[in-house]
Amino acid sequence: MNGAGVGRLRRCAVAGVLGAALATSGPAAGVGRAFAAPSPAPGQSSAKAAEPLPGAVVLAPVTDSADTLPTTQGVQQALGPLLQDKALGTLNFAVTDAATGRLLLGSGENTPATPASTTKLATSVAALELIPADRRIETRVVAGAAPGEIVLVGGGDPTLTALPADQVQVGGLPVDPDNAPASMTDLAAQTAAALKAAGVTTVKLGYDASLYTGPVRHMENDDYNVAPVTPLMVDEGKVEPRSQAEAPARVLDPAGQAADAFTALLKAQGITVQGRPAAATAAADARTLGTVRSPTLTRLVERLLTHSDNTIAEAVARLVAIAAHRSPSFEGAGAAVTETVAKLGVPTTGVLLNDGSGLSTANLIPPATLVGLLSVAAAADHPELRPVLTGLPIAGFTGTLLGRFGARSGAGEASGIVRAKTGTLSGVNTLAGTVVDADGRVLVFALMTRTAAGADPTPSRIAVDRIVARLAACGCH
Repeated sequence: MNGAGVGRLRRCAVAGVLGAALATSGPAAGVGRAFAAPSPAPGQSSAKAAEPLPGAVVLAPVTDSADTLPTTQGVQQALGPLLQDKALGTLNFAVTDAATGRLLLGSGENTPATPASTTKLATSVAALELIPADRRIETRVVAGAAPGEIVLVGGGDPTLTALPADQVQVGGLPVDPDNAPASMTDLAAQTAAALKAAGVTTVKLGYDASLYTGPVRHMENDDYNVAPVTPLMVDEGKVEPRSQAEAPARVLDPAGQAADAFTALLKAQGITVQGRPAAATAAADARTLGTVRSPTLTRLVERLLTHSDNTIAEAVARLVAIAAHRSPSFEGAGAAVTETVAKLGVPTTGVLLNDGSGLSTANLIPPATLVGLLSVAAAADHPELRPVLTGLPIAGFTGTLLGRFGARSGAGEASGIVRAKTGTLSGVNTLAGTVVDADGRVLVFALMTRTAAGADPTPSRIAVDRIVARLAACGCH
C-alpha cells in the first residue's frame, strides 16, 4: 500500500476512536489562554501561534516525529487561497492543534460574531457541567386540592410523546428503546390505575406549566423553528406530532395541547375528564399518581446537537438556569450558560447570549470561545462533557451534516472524518468542530461567515466545507 493509502487508513482509524482518545487527554485548565494574543487587522491572518494552553487537550500522538506536527505556516499554506473565496463574505475563524492547544491560524478569532446554532455548544457544555449526565426530566400527575381533581405537572421535558412507541422517530429514524422519550400513554395508564384503585373514574384535570418564568415566545418570534417555551408540552409542540419536517408548524399553546392529549389518553383508560382542562398550580406536597421520565441529559444533549433541535436546546438552557439559581427564562438561561462556561476557563469576552438555541440574531460569540468550548469538552478532567463531542454531526452521515461534504462540493475528502456543529441564519453560516488531518492529528476549528441577508447560503457552506476538507487532507507541517 502506498503512503497516501496508509495515511488514509490511519486517519480513519483515528477518526473512529476519537472519542476514546479524547477520554485519555490532559486537563483543560486555562482554556482561554491560547487566544490571549490580539487579533490581526481585518483581512489578515494571525502571523504566529499563541502560547500553548497549560494542560490543554493532550491526545496520545500518532507519532513523536516533529515532522508531523501541524504549524502555522503549514496551515496558512494549505488554506491560503480558500480563505479568499468571496462566497465566504466576512470570515472570522480559528484553527488549533487539539494535542497542544496552540492557535495555529486565525483571523478575528477574538471578535464576536453571530453564532447561530453553534450557540448550542455553550448550552450543552453548561448543562453537562452543572447537571448530572444521568438526570432525567419528570412529568407527573398529582392529586388536586379537592377530591376528584388531578393536575398534570410539566417538568420541562419537550420530548414527552403521545404517539405509540412504534411511531416515534428522531431524524426520520425509529428510536431505540434505551433512548425512547417518556410516554404520555404510560403516564395515563399509571394515573388511571391509581384512580381506579381509589374507586374514582371521573375527574377534573388541571395542568401546571408554572416552572418557567418570562416570555414563552422566542425573541425572534419564530413560529416554526422553536415551540413556545413552556415546561409542559408533548411532541415538541408540533401541530402534526409525526412531522419530520425541518421546520414543522407549532401550536400556540403547547401546555394546553398536552392537557388535551392527556384527556384523550385517560378516556382510553376508562377515566372521564369533566369539562376542559384548566391551568392550575400543584401543591408541593401533593400525592403523586403517576410519573414518567425523559431520556438522560446525555441523550438530550446529543440529540439537540446532532439535529440542531431548538426546542430541546431551550429546555436544556432552562435546566441550566435552574441549576445555577437563575430565573428559568431566556434572560436567566443566557446569563447562567455564560457564567458556567467562563468558570471552566472558556474565554467569554464579548459573548452575549439571548437564548439557548442560537435563533437570536443578537447573540454574539467569538471563534475563540467556540474552539474553547470544544477543547474543554475534550479534556480529561471533564469527562462529563464528552457527550458534546459524541453529539456532533458526522460529515456526510448524520444530523445537520448529512447533506454536506459531498463529492460534488469538492469537500468529499472530509466525509466521515469531520464532526461539527452547524449554524445557519439569514446571511450567517457557521461551523465548529474537530477534524483529523492526513497525519492523524486532531485539529479544532471554528469558522463564522457573514454574507448579505437573504442570500443563497449554499456557496458559503460549500466554501466553509472546502476549508475544513483541506485541513483533513493536509499534514499542515
